[in-house]
This record gives sequence, structure tokens and C-alpha cells, in this order.
Amino acid sequence: MHRRKLLQWGLGAIGAGLLPLAARADDDIIGALLEGKMPQATPVPPPTTVAATVASIDPPALKPAVDPRWVHLHNVHTGEKLEAVYWENGDYVPDAVSALDKVLRDYRNDEVHPIDRGLYDLLDQIARKTQSKGPFQVISGYRSPATNRLLSKRSGEVAKKSLHMDGKAMDIFLEDVELKHVRAAALDLSVGGVGYYPTSNFVHVDVGPVRKWTGT
Repeated sequence: MHRRKLLQWGLGAIGAGLLPLAARADDDIIGALLEGKMPQATPVPPPTTVAATVASIDPPALKPAVDPRWVHLHNVHTGEKLEAVYWENGDYVPDAVSALDKVLRDYRNDEVHPIDRGLYDLLDQIARKTQSKGPFQVISGYRSPATNRLLSKRSGEVAKKSLHMDGKAMDIFLEDVELKHVRAAALDLSVGGVGYYPTSNFVHVDVGPVRKWTGT
């Protein structure tokens, strides 16, 4: 087919001498196609815009917000009370932990022993679950081996290898929450042992193996 006919089909019946520059450019391209040649297009770089530049910048990483953990204790034997934020900004607060350890000492001989930090976390969760507004009433925190032997002789319900001697157990109750609800909250957490003593009015919690029992 004649090249001029192609132009007439594509552009209409326009005389060769009257073709505008754009039509002549098309004419050259069609000619190249008829001769089996493909003209090379000049690559055009993508425009650089402010929006594209801004989008390529990664946003700064944000540190997740972490709620502080607190515990409120009342040692029923010494009368000492302490409410403290013991965990903040991703770590335990040394001064607060030391003060809590002292409140939970063996009051019979004033022996202080480090309390397992998991116990404080356990109390924090029980307080949240029960929505208690009062302090944990502590019947027993740390027990020295001598105290544990004494109590074991008096009562068959005191284990000879009690976790109290390792600072891993507490006997507690809450004045504004029924004892059975304290027990239920502790069991729901599935952490350590939970002993229920309705007659003596306390719940034993520890960070040992998961188990449960009922005493007097």
C-alpha cells in the first residue's frame, strides 16, 4: 500500500505540500514502519516531585506506650503500708522493689529476702481484675527457714519446703473484694499455685508450678 494512502486514511485528504509539521513527523514514522525500522524513542526521566521525595522518607519509629505497674501493700503484723510504682519504662524500679521487699520481710526476726518480681506482677493483675481500690492485706510474705519450721510444727498445712522461704509466695486478702473473687481472679491468670483458705480468710498465691487446693 502506498504511504500516501496511509496518511490519507489517518489524517484525511490533505495535500502533501500542505501537511503541517506534526503530520510530516507522522509521515516519517510511518515510512520507518513500512521499511521495517522502529524509531528509537528518547527516554524521558520520571518527574521528581516534592510529594515523591517526602513519600520515600520512612517515618520515625515510635516507642509503644507502656503502662506503669503498681502495687499497694499492708503488712497486717507490722502495720506498714506502701503503695509504689515498681515497674516503669520497661523495667523494675530498684528503689520501689527494695522498699516492697522490706515490707514483706519476716516480721518475727526482721530478715529481709528478695521477693520474686513475678509476685508483684501477679498482684498487679489481680488488682486490675477485681478492680480493688484498697491495699493487699498481707498475712505472710517472706518466711525464714526458722519461722517456717516453727509454723510447720504448729500446723500441718504449712509445707516444709514452702515457697515462702524463697520469696515466691504470699498469703493475702482484700478488704473490698470477696475472698472467693480474689481466688477466682488468681485462678483465671493461670500463674503458679492458688490456695483457698476461707476459714482463715486468705488466698495463697505463688509463682511456682500451676496448681490449686483448698485449706481451712
